Amino acid sequence: MSLRSRFALAFAAVGAVVAVLVGMLSYGAAADRVTAETDRTLRSAMTALVRDQDRAVALSEAVTEGPDLFPGPDRPGPGDEEERQIVMQAVAPDGTPTHLGGPTVKLPVSDTARALAASGAQGESYTTEVKADHATHRLLTTALGGHRGALQVAVQVDQTHYVLVGMAREIAGAGLLVALAAAVAGRLLAGRITRRLLRLTAAAEDVSLDGRITYDGPAGGRDEVGRLSASFGRMVARLAAARDAQDRLVQDAAHELRTPLTSLRTNAGVLRRAAELSPDARERLLDDVEGETRELGHLVDELVELALVRGRDEPEEPVELAEVARRAARRVHRRTRRLVHIDADGSVVQGRPQGLERAVGNLLENAAKFDPDEREPIEVRIREGVVTVSDRGPGIAAEAAGRVFDRFYRAETARALPGSGLGLAIVRDVAETHGGTVFAGTRAGGGAAVGFTVSGARLRRT
Repeated sequence: MSLRSRFALAFAAVGAVVAVLVGMLSYGAAADRVTAETDRTLRSAMTALVRDQDRAVALSEAVTEGPDLFPGPDRPGPGDEEERQIVMQAVAPDGTPTHLGGPTVKLPVSDTARALAASGAQGESYTTEVKADHATHRLLTTALGGHRGALQVAVQVDQTHYVLVGMAREIAGAGLLVALAAAVAGRLLAGRITRRLLRLTAAAEDVSLDGRITYDGPAGGRDEVGRLSASFGRMVARLAAARDAQDRLVQDAAHELRTPLTSLRTNAGVLRRAAELSPDARERLLDDVEGETRELGHLVDELVELALVRGRDEPEEPVELAEVARRAARRVHRRTRRLVHIDADGSVVQGRPQGLERAVGNLLENAAKFDPDEREPIEVRIREGVVTVSDRGPGIAAEAAGRVFDRFYRAETARALPGSGLGLAIVRDVAETHGGTVFAGTRAGGGAAVGFTVSGARLRRT
């Protein structure tokens, strides 16, 4: 069942429940009012009968008009019937009835009426409805006391029942109309709501079926559907950006892997004639194969790291940048034997510790590669969430400063050095995942100063 149909059914159900409750209350109030008016008429007749039996009998012979509870020319009610005469009857202590006045109707004497006639206290009454001469009567029985029997007065109420039944039918019809109107209103309202949901569904199906990451969402709004549409649009935009980044990574990787693979294929062909080579030539060939294999493995590692840096499910936590720099410096010292001088404040950021350590480590390894002078340490400076790594190498040319963080980019001065050109690209991705940026420039006194920042919103003041 569609959401639109469910809305319609829900509105119809609510409308039906409300109509039934209102109808029951209205019908009950009307029935109580009519019954109370009839009982008042019977009590008045009973009072008159007790006080002056002859006058009461004379009145009962006349046509009495009750109040018109349902006025109007087309709707009869109590008081509209042609005759409304009161039947009067006496009941002896032994239960024998005697007609006193009014229409000749033989009212039945129930056990309760016999008990009132035989032993009821004066004024003790009992009201009920009985069938007499194929008509329904409202009957009031009142004991006279002192074993004097009881008196009964009754009035026909078929017309009253007819009116109440008609009223019940009208209430039921009105309730049905209310339920139908509620169903139509619910369907129209659901159509307005689900129209945007259907567009969202169609867009999601397009993405899942044919892989098209496009979305022309419905007009925004401040309701839940509008917020869902906006969130879906942002999600699709991020998916599209991730798809584009993935495509670029695959294309760049294919281009970069082609060179070492071609070299290995060539060396593999030469190895088939290894017996024809001199020992020195074979040694150089094996060194070349080993170097290319090592570079290929390093390139694959960097590609995997780059592909996972944005998608790694690493929880964020408060990270002290000085401690991150110390861990990265120890690792670089083990690999290169280079000393690292750290000048840090107490910057603590909300971030991913492994990613930040990887970014600082890549900056240090890059500095160690371009600064061969081991007499001076590499410098790391941390201030207010800004990490800067400085070396005393050849520096970075102005035209290359804006491209050193691109994937696989290698400046002219770095072509002869080992590396994949992915280290600084990883630094940029780590900085972007932390809401920051990267920068590269010249160090005062010679060399390069390269680093990254994190978002100020992530910085925790100490």
